[in-house]
Amino acid sequence: MMISIIIPVYNSEKTITKVVSSIISVFKDHYQHEIILVNDGSEDDSDKVCRELHGRFEGRVIYVELSRNFGEHNAVMAGLNVAKGDWHIIMDDDGQNPAEEALKLADFAINNSYEVVYAQYDNKEHSAGRNLGSWFNDKVANLMLKKPAELYLCSFKIISAQIVKEIICYELPFPYIDGIILGITKHIGTLTVKHGKRSVGKSGYTIGKLIHLWSNMFTNFSIIPLRIAIVCGFIFSGIGFVLGILTIIEKIMNPEIPLGYASLFVAMSFFAGMILIALGMLGEYIGRIFLSINRKPQYVIKRKYD
Repeated sequence: MMISIIIPVYNSEKTITKVVSSIISVFKDHYQHEIILVNDGSEDDSDKVCRELHGRFEGRVIYVELSRNFGEHNAVMAGLNVAKGDWHIIMDDDGQNPAEEALKLADFAINNSYEVVYAQYDNKEHSAGRNLGSWFNDKVANLMLKKPAELYLCSFKIISAQIVKEIICYELPFPYIDGIILGITKHIGTLTVKHGKRSVGKSGYTIGKLIHLWSNMFTNFSIIPLRIAIVCGFIFSGIGFVLGILTIIEKIMNPEIPLGYASLFVAMSFFAGMILIALGMLGEYIGRIFLSINRKPQYVIKRKYD
């Protein structure tokens, strides 16, 4: 049984050595394994450290360097395209996913009939901002992707080779791996694992990256936002029509009432804002279609060390 462990690397020069060494130490007596490090345009010395790890653990560590920062899910897609295992574990580069818990995921998935198993944390050690973003992402996924409410979409997971084969068929430039998984299989399990504290640095997930992730979910795997815009259009048009009738009746009943410039300005601003939001949403869809037709690359591999 071959286990491929994909780790997207971003500015983790101080943590990745410990992560890789721990994985090899834990897995060596249990499964044949390979570790695929995908450097997603790191701005520190992660490239140097990853090359050293490849040389130190030759045959066990594969290093892929991307030409620039493409984003976590794009980096994972690059790793999945390189991996050769029967099962594929995706885990973080910051040491918060202990190797012992990755081994538990592997044992659980192999001994059960699931095709994907997500880690569920008994106690999350992320920052308050990251936890809030994850919570919002989870609730949006319930609506957009029809995700089961009890399933938490965690970046720490294990996927069978059969499902990975289907995932890598997705070639568009804005992948959202959990969305692809939910569209492929319902044989999804969960396993409660420990979540370690971050010993060095801070999370690379900024507000901008979270917004980009939500945007991928909104526009790549659902047309619900467009339907919401249509419904809002009908609702506000109805409100405007009713208010218009009431205004006419009030003017007939009391001709001395002055014209409401302020209310008119507020109403125009509100409805103009709604129109611009709907147009912006539509533009986002069209823009992504344009980039996809022009075959914007999902990722570009600069160097690969087998």
